[in-house]
Amino acid sequence: MIIFGTKGYLYQLAILTLVCGHCGNPSAHTLRKRVTKFTLFFVPLFPFSTKYATQCTFCGAEQKVAKEQAEQLQAQAASGHSGQPHGQTQQQPYQS
Repeated sequence: MIIFGTKGYLYQLAILTLVCGHCGNPSAHTLRKRVTKFTLFFVPLFPFSTKYATQCTFCGAEQKVAKEQAEQLQAQAASGHSGQPHGQTQQQPYQS
């Protein structure tokens, strides 16, 4: 008998101050990375899905983010910038 499946991991990469596209408030947004790994006999072997998203801490709205954009946001957070200034491109709510 072979036992296989998947296991999900959620990593918080950064916290940024952005203007939320859903509620319109300038608030903290968490940048998260979700990795799903294939498991064999409950041992995670390799990742087969990696997704990035930001989530507003004020209203909870979530938006998918491309890998390149996630890396840029993470670099901004590491360099001490607080993300996008108010009034620039706003985020849109995540629709699942």
